[in-house]
Amino acid sequence: ASFRGYLNEKRTADQPKLTFLPFIMVALVKALQKHPESNAHYDEEREVVTRHEAVHFGIATQTERGLYVPVVRHAEAMNVWEAASELKRVSKSAHDNTIRREELVGSTFTITSLGALGGLAATPIINHPEVAILGIHRAEERAVVRNGQIVVRYMMNLSSSYDHRIVDGADGASLVQTLKSYLEHPATIFM
Repeated sequence: ASFRGYLNEKRTADQPKLTFLPFIMVALVKALQKHPESNAHYDEEREVVTRHEAVHFGIATQTERGLYVPVVRHAEAMNVWEAASELKRVSKSAHDNTIRREELVGSTFTITSLGALGGLAATPIINHPEVAILGIHRAEERAVVRNGQIVVRYMMNLSSSYDHRIVDGADGASLVQTLKSYLEHPATIFM
């Protein structure tokens, strides 16, 4: 939270204000490099798994017309500012109903932000033919115990679902633990 605040204070006029989601995207790209089984498609008819090197994030976006999943393409080539800009662009076009069909297809992994609705846990539905999805809950200050002391920390719950024909539960849990490590130590995202 403090790193995000620092970057927002230092941003230039052409850089969007950073939310937590661009950091999660950049960290998740790095985590998926260590856990490539989750950045994949499964063709049930042919029984073929295709793992992808490119990361195309589907961003579940609630609009007046229902749920849309615009795609942020080649997130693996983006820094946090580029991810924020592209996220803002595709979300706005989904809300404004100016999104093109080709911007709604081809995702390899979906992120759904559940924070606005509250709650601590959910079971996100996989966006087939993908094999995994990550749900992000609201980031908020909570009292936690650290070194025997009660301290206030920003906390965020994550929910995930996997197609267990392709991704073992232990592999899915490892992906979330890798992501958690990056988010708890944000400097490591950029190393």
